[in-house]
Amino acid sequence: MLRLTWVQPEDLLGHELRQAVQDGREPAAVAARWRAAGGPDAPARAGASPQRASRYLRLLAEDLMDELAELPSRLADSEPTDLGRIRSLCPDWPDPPARNHADISDPGRLEAAWLGRAAGCLLGKPVEKLPLDGIRQLARATGNWPLTTWFTARGVPEDLAAKYPWNTRSAATSLAENIDGMPEDDDLDYALLNLLLLQRHGRAFTTTDVARLWLDELPAGRAFTAERVAYRNLLLGIDPPHTARHRNPFREWIGALIRADVHGWTNPGDPAAAAAQAHRDAALTHTANGVYAAMFAAAVIAAAAGGDKDVHGCLAAGLSVVPPGSRLARAVRQAIRLAAEHRDFETVVDELHATHSGTCHWVHAVPNTALIAAALTHADGDFTGSVCRVVSGGWDTDSCGATAGSVAALLAGSPSALPDRWTAPLKNRLATSVGDFNGTGFDALARLTHLEALRP
Repeated sequence: MLRLTWVQPEDLLGHELRQAVQDGREPAAVAARWRAAGGPDAPARAGASPQRASRYLRLLAEDLMDELAELPSRLADSEPTDLGRIRSLCPDWPDPPARNHADISDPGRLEAAWLGRAAGCLLGKPVEKLPLDGIRQLARATGNWPLTTWFTARGVPEDLAAKYPWNTRSAATSLAENIDGMPEDDDLDYALLNLLLLQRHGRAFTTTDVARLWLDELPAGRAFTAERVAYRNLLLGIDPPHTARHRNPFREWIGALIRADVHGWTNPGDPAAAAAQAHRDAALTHTANGVYAAMFAAAVIAAAAGGDKDVHGCLAAGLSVVPPGSRLARAVRQAIRLAAEHRDFETVVDELHATHSGTCHWVHAVPNTALIAAALTHADGDFTGSVCRVVSGGWDTDSCGATAGSVAALLAGSPSALPDRWTAPLKNRLATSVGDFNGTGFDALARLTHLEALRP
């Protein structure tokens, strides 16, 4: 029996009930009807429940999701999705830079960014979906705690390995003993897609251009959570930006953030332009805080790509494009404060989990963005410190590792500034099912990205 993840109505409704509480709606009456009918909770970590629901429950779930969508939100005014309204809430929205992109774009820095994104992602892949305690125990069992290098299965006791199994899809390619180049991952696939997007449509691309590109170049099975629902909505004939809202309970999850890097890389020193570009991309799949996470990441990366060596200034640039009263801005500010106050990063992580784990799914944008900001702050932008801290913090380990790695590598400034233990195993190649990029080197990708950064 095929249990397709992230799209079955009976699995989506539980997530939508939780999302409704988070974004200021009152779903109690709908939740009571669902439970009275025998409806299940959302799957805790996977994308599908183990058993197929009855036809009645499936139809009921669809009706209740539509009913939830009509409920008013008390946060609508403080957490808009429209770019103009977002800007109106941001008193420190950044000005255009004094220099143009051609003056400050650096292909060496971009190669470092591609490598950093890949290495950070690869570090997090084998422990994706594992609980925080499992990550800590696995690393301690091999003498790799605090985390300083790749995970390994060598030396892990059998009972511990059985209790906390490595990510099934990733262990064969991302444990230290198995790494042979960069394996395919959506965290890199979306960077490649956005490179294609700029090559075909330039900076003036529209959200509809993003949609068309996905249908042409992204295999449906390579999209997850909000992206998979939006993809389904496109096939149903629903136009953007309604694709982000229609029966899409994942619209504030991390998917738009992981697509943001190219927008930052191609707008060096211009956080506002990077954020606006990321907004047009994110609007296909996300709303409110899901969009803010992408804008935040793009702005941070743009500041670092422009040569800013101060990670704290880069994070401030990211916050300048996010409504200050939003849940994401509050979470990031708390994370930065905790990282500045505590020498022990485990204490920071424990505080973040105490704040967010009870209400947010492990893929939600708010806690993951906060964790990225905390790791970069605590490591003061150091590459190894940033990727190891963020992956050691759990949640969406590979995605957070990728974004933190991109930022920290930009701060490092060149491939040679990154420790060899992180870059050598990548063998200057990545695997992908996107376009003609399979097997491409990171140096070649940097040159192509540089061309887009120079394009008017």
